[in-house]
Amino acid sequence: MKNILVVGAGAAGMMAALTAAKAGAKVTLIEKNEKPGKKIYITGKGRCNVTNDCDADVFFNNIVSNPKFMYSAFYGFDNVNLMELIKDNGCALKTERGGRVFPVSDHSSDIIRCFEKMLKSAGVDIRYNVKAEKLLIRDNSCYGISVSKGKDHEDLKADAVILATGGLSYPSTGSTGDGHRMAKSCGHKVTDLKPALVPFNTKEEWVKELQGLSLKNVSLEMTCGKKIIYEGFGEMMFTHFGVTGPLILSASSYYSAFGSKKKDISEPIKLNLDLKNALSEEQLDKRIIRDFEKYNNKQFRNSLSDLLPSSMIPVIIKLSGIDPEKQVNLVSREERQRIVSLLKKLELTVTGTRDFNEAIITQGGVSTKDINPSTMESRIINNLYFCGEMIDVDALTGGFNLQIAWSTGHLAGEEAAVRDI
Repeated sequence: MKNILVVGAGAAGMMAALTAAKAGAKVTLIEKNEKPGKKIYITGKGRCNVTNDCDADVFFNNIVSNPKFMYSAFYGFDNVNLMELIKDNGCALKTERGGRVFPVSDHSSDIIRCFEKMLKSAGVDIRYNVKAEKLLIRDNSCYGISVSKGKDHEDLKADAVILATGGLSYPSTGSTGDGHRMAKSCGHKVTDLKPALVPFNTKEEWVKELQGLSLKNVSLEMTCGKKIIYEGFGEMMFTHFGVTGPLILSASSYYSAFGSKKKDISEPIKLNLDLKNALSEEQLDKRIIRDFEKYNNKQFRNSLSDLLPSSMIPVIIKLSGIDPEKQVNLVSREERQRIVSLLKKLELTVTGTRDFNEAIITQGGVSTKDINPSTMESRIINNLYFCGEMIDVDALTGGFNLQIAWSTGHLAGEEAAVRDI
């Protein structure tokens, strides 16, 4: 019977431990926290967006970094397999808008409990409050790991080690880069680690006046000079520092990826918001004319209430340069065109992202070139496997990142258990 050590009891680690145990291995799962799934607990705003009920092509289209690396892992254990596993073990699921899958209870704790029950049933030995310190390596093979618990230190021997320690996002959950440090120490390349699925800081002061304003059905184009980095559609919100919301979080992953490829960005990165996506410029102009006719005897500042949220009106007036006291019937065609242009292309200048404390995931990680995609085993050190967020693979919101963790964890656990020593 093979003896396997799994480091990290998040989504990938629990799946790796469970799969290896089911394949007949003796499995020890070590976790530096006092309980499993700390990051799972806060995903999906505490509801746990466990996966996405989509076709394979949609899944791969939502992976931002290194989608081809995921072929073997996903086709070996996909979203359908995951949902069946969870439902068969007593946790009912539901699918919401955009294919997002949640537990029926809307409690992420039910997903964690489901996996705890499966791990116990499979005979996995889980040890909490145990921190992995360094890999034990001899003759280019990993034969265990040095751990600490309080002041006590111990070398745990194993036939294979699976690292599933996560990235750097939400460090309060224990994601503090331990696995990346250990991977580097034995020769693996770790690509630049950046916050992803994270709000933007923006240059413009007027965003503070819109703090808390949420907008639906907004089109966004993110550009650097003439290059379009990202185009999307959805919901967003203004904050005291910039912008956030699902649309913005998706854009941030492409922003981080673009920054990794282009070390020297000479031109500012702009967010161009189309606040009236359903209308062409000509249609919007006609709409404004109708509103002006309706409020014919009013001042300009009192003519936009049918068109815009109340908190946005003073900002748009200020940006338009039109005298707010001006009678509507005196607003010129040129001035009206300025309003149309603002609403169809409200421009924000990105100064950066928020930090890892506010990032849903980490972009970057152990280079996919150093990992065999068919097994998740290191190409540098034998009997060492990687899975989950610590690998340089990331995706957009909607359950795709958790599916990456489940799929890579399953493949790592399976291969570590069945591979000849």
